[in-house]
Amino acid sequence: MELLRAKQDALRLALQRHAPLLVAYSGGVDSAYLLAEARHTLGREGMLGVIADSPSLPRKALAEALALAAAIDAPVEVVPTGELENPDYAQNPVNRCYFCKAELFANLERMAESRNFRGLAYGENADDMRQVRPGRQAAAEFQVLAPLRDAGLTKEEIRSASRAIGLPTADAPAQPCLSSRIPHGTPVTAQALAMVEAGEEWVRSLGFSVFRVRHIEQEVAPGAEGVALAPLARVQIAPEEMSKLPEAGHQLEAGLRAVGYAAVEIDPRGYRAS
Repeated sequence: MELLRAKQDALRLALQRHAPLLVAYSGGVDSAYLLAEARHTLGREGMLGVIADSPSLPRKALAEALALAAAIDAPVEVVPTGELENPDYAQNPVNRCYFCKAELFANLERMAESRNFRGLAYGENADDMRQVRPGRQAAAEFQVLAPLRDAGLTKEEIRSASRAIGLPTADAPAQPCLSSRIPHGTPVTAQALAMVEAGEEWVRSLGFSVFRVRHIEQEVAPGAEGVALAPLARVQIAPEEMSKLPEAGHQLEAGLRAVGYAAVEIDPRGYRAS
């Protein structure tokens, strides 16, 4: 507990040093805690949360992020971003996230310059340094701060601290953007993202909590115009929830077909967070 308090003190000092501050906010575990600490440390006048809005952000996630910000009295603005219009992003390379973060940080930089904010910050934590994250390159290029990471706060510590101040995200599962459901190399389109969003809403309505609907473009029998593609939904359910499948399986498949998927496949390995 002493170590966590020391890290929180370091975080708050960093926030004070760079105020007034723009905070990249998604409503996830890390950015929600960063937003709450910025609001607590700097007051409403010393910070502003910014949500990047595009087809890759589910409407439910946007609504929940805005509701959380309102509950903690943190000012937040929604800024439309156009990463889907960038071919480097839409082609879905392995470093897709770099182009997304670069689009976001370019918007934040313009806001900071026009409205006299001193610093930009995002929610990378200390554990994230163990992973290859293309967005980190964009953060470095735009000199975006990672105060949670620099204070040494791990994901588990952030969850614990969030729980202590009553944030609803404390025990929330990871929710990366909808584009992450589309395999690298398969183009990211607004239509595909809409199908994934509607599909996951349907699966959630059946009582599942931790899962993914993967959008797979599969080849079908060639026709007069060459090989055609049809979307397959590959559903990954958390192992502890797979016992619900026998009862809900038919409904799950019917709903995903209604969304537009030509076929539905249940991944027998289930879903496990990476």
